[in-house]
Amino acid sequence: QVQLVESGGGLVQAGGSLRLSCAVSGSIFSINAMGWYRQAPGKQRELVAAIRSTGGTNYADSVKGRFTISRDNAKNTVYLQMYSLKPEDTAVYYCNAVIDLTYYSGSDDYWGQGTQVTVSS
Repeated sequence: QVQLVESGGGLVQAGGSLRLSCAVSGSIFSINAMGWYRQAPGKQRELVAAIRSTGGTNYADSVKGRFTISRDNAKNTVYLQMYSLKPEDTAVYYCNAVIDLTYYSGSDDYWGQGTQVTVSS
């Protein structure tokens, strides 16, 4: 059974930093894109950053220059380094991975359980 386990959330003051990690476990063939989404109270879930298997990245405009996404393919892990955090970054952050379970299977989306990030002003 595939699981995405997140860690690294917490409470931080504005201007501070946090690093989120998400490790994929279970029997899989390959991981394609990996990414981080967030959902603030009363708002829709939005893409924060994504990284393809080739290393290409894209970011939401609101986090460009402050957040960096990276991945360790040997560890099946994706990271989100967050700098200069703002109160508006407060949300539950979800890890996403597009995974092929076998060579013949199609790609499916998998999600982590979410980790709370709270930025105080």
